[in-house]
Amino acid sequence: MTEVADTAVGTDDAAEPFAVGITVRGYETDTQGHLNQSVYLQYAEHARWSVLQASGIRQSAMVERRIGPVTVETTIRYRRELRAGDEVEVSCAFVWGEGKTFRIEQTVRTTDGTVAAEVSAVCGLLDLTARKLLADPRAAFRELADDPSLLGLTAG
Repeated sequence: MTEVADTAVGTDDAAEPFAVGITVRGYETDTQGHLNQSVYLQYAEHARWSVLQASGIRQSAMVERRIGPVTVETTIRYRRELRAGDEVEVSCAFVWGEGKTFRIEQTVRTTDGTVAAEVSAVCGLLDLTARKLLADPRAAFRELADDPSLLGLTAG
């Protein structure tokens, strides 16, 4: 899978664009021959973990710190069907507001630019000991990231 530039948005500094390339595999399709609806969520999740990794945040570092990302709401808008062999890019843009949650806006786009799906998720960072959302997820991401700009954040 390849990482490619796309769009990212934040309320801090402008984020570096980020997207990850994926090829639709035959076993991900359903009896109608198009990408199964649940796989869009897997593609979105893959892009989210990819941008965290690209920013320098390792999953093991989050576990050591006893925090982890959680999704509290997801909306998917299906625009065009995808079939086995289609090449797509899944973008990942963090949209920051105030408080414990933030949004991640994602677009699944074919190589010719056709939008196949739009995914919008409300997320947070969970304290794995207290089982509550962190009050300031931006601070935690800034602390862990080598390049917080990929997450739409300034360094400090």
